[in-house]
Amino acid sequence: MGRTLLAALAGLATAFVTIMLVEFAGHALYPPPPGIDPANTADMARLVGTLPMGALLMVVVAWVIGAFDGGFVAALLAGSARPRMAALVPGLMVTAGVVGMIVAIPAHPAWMAVAGLVLPVPAALAGGALATAVRARMRR
Repeated sequence: MGRTLLAALAGLATAFVTIMLVEFAGHALYPPPPGIDPANTADMARLVGTLPMGALLMVVVAWVIGAFDGGFVAALLAGSARPRMAALVPGLMVTAGVVGMIVAIPAHPAWMAVAGLVLPVPAALAGGALATAVRARMRR
């Protein structure tokens, strides 16, 4: 149980870092206008309402890649100690983060909310399945 928990935490940290890196790349491609305070929800709601489709897609891509990476790392580190369970944790936590963000800034388009609720868990489980396959191949 301890190994599964540590693996899940490592996967969660990996997911967080990956999401931040992909969102940083998105900000480089689609820089926010000057004067936006990320800590101000009203500013963020105004910004979300004006973002181009590419910028919104980058956020969803960040969630999906982060969940995948997190699931992969969690399952890889969990080894034979419940890799699927370990991979599930980053996916669920990314989904919880999406829910928090959608509640805090309801200006997000509906398709983005749906994608954020539907995609992270399967992405994390896919990452976990890949890690399990990699571990099985390494044992041969």
